[in-house]
Amino acid sequence: MQKSRDILKKYWGFDQFRPLQEEISEAVINGHDVLALLPTGGGKSICFQVPGLAREGLTLVISPLIALMQDQVEQLEKRGIRAKSIVSGMSYREIDLTLDNARFGGLDFLYTSPERVQSKLFKERFQLMNIGLIVVDEAHCISEWGHDFRPSFLAIKELRKLQPRIPVIALTATATSAVRQDILDQLELNKPQIFEASFIRSNLSYECYVSANKSKDIIDFCQTVKCR
Repeated sequence: MQKSRDILKKYWGFDQFRPLQEEISEAVINGHDVLALLPTGGGKSICFQVPGLAREGLTLVISPLIALMQDQVEQLEKRGIRAKSIVSGMSYREIDLTLDNARFGGLDFLYTSPERVQSKLFKERFQLMNIGLIVVDEAHCISEWGHDFRPSFLAIKELRKLQPRIPVIALTATATSAVRQDILDQLELNKPQIFEASFIRSNLSYECYVSANKSKDIIDFCQTVKCR
């Protein structure tokens, strides 16, 4: 545990983890497959970035959202952590150089899409990379999108056949019981440890009103709210 705490302090400046972050990080560091269910804002990225730095080798992050990938890469680079993403719009030469950089130990984190990891070029380089961890972010998309318009989500598990001993962590903030089981089945996680944080947000509340004039009522309400 001390190693993960030292990494958290060194790169993020925090003395303590949020609830479940440390338990999830330790499970991943110790080589277990993990499914982590944390609410939005619950610090999911720490749950794979800390163990990614703790484990030897490259951390491969598979994400469906370009903006999310680019934001996380930028945040990692600001902390002095070597990270790159492969996204649409890059030339073949740029992709080739990035994959070579990952292969020869020049990166700590490589972000890309589920479609990209199915390409022949990626699979060839992947087999030569020293991978320490595979991350599937926004894992609910495997169930909600994978059966429909992004079937590459269902093929992520094929990476395990190329390097079968690499642990996998799947993370999401959205998962019914059926979606959770679909994630476990589609990724073929091996004896996974499952962590689920409470989705109750004590700092949020909502009320419902019947309104005959919505615009006026919204303005009236805003005028009663005290700004801090």
